[in-house]
Amino acid sequence: METRVALIENGLLQEIFIERRNKRGHVGDVFQGKVLRVMPGMEAAFVDVGMDKAAFIHASDVLMIDDDGFEVRDNEHRPIQELLREGQYIVVQVAKDAISTKGARLTTHLTLPSRNLVYLPRSNHIGISQRLDEERERERLSDQLSECLKQEGTKEQGGFIIRTAAEGATPEEFLEDVRYLKRLWSKVNERIAGGDSVKRVYREVPLYIRT
Repeated sequence: METRVALIENGLLQEIFIERRNKRGHVGDVFQGKVLRVMPGMEAAFVDVGMDKAAFIHASDVLMIDDDGFEVRDNEHRPIQELLREGQYIVVQVAKDAISTKGARLTTHLTLPSRNLVYLPRSNHIGISQRLDEERERERLSDQLSECLKQEGTKEQGGFIIRTAAEGATPEEFLEDVRYLKRLWSKVNERIAGGDSVKRVYREVPLYIRT
């Protein structure tokens, strides 16, 4: 089975996405992995996430996490050996699938998508897709999200990005997405808390659901 989704703007094809069920990759999947080897000369580390090949993470994709579980972005360069150690378990997301002899590319910056929003569970950043270029609609959606988060009491519990697909979305649709994403992250956290082991804790939803 094959799913195709086309992105059209002003009557012109901008992007096309194709996903085959029997060849689904791992981009977007979240794993608890184990650091196998730290490579100071490469500013990177190899991580076991349960795939045939060890995955790869660069120092620039490893973000410090504070005591409250949020990313620390201080723009200070830290060598990979200060960020990770061999044998350490870390929660990572696949940013790029394995190709040929190269393992998957990982990041510690986690994102969970819904139809209208992308949830950033370790960040307080609030943003909006640059493809939404009509200023009045951008303001409406931003205000709508702000009111939704205030209503849910989740303003300081993770960040959100408003997706291009959210154009015309109603407050009820935003509220439904926020509640869904919070429940989803809670389940992911439960799987992470299940103990130190290499495991997948989140499987990216199919293309037809997230677009």
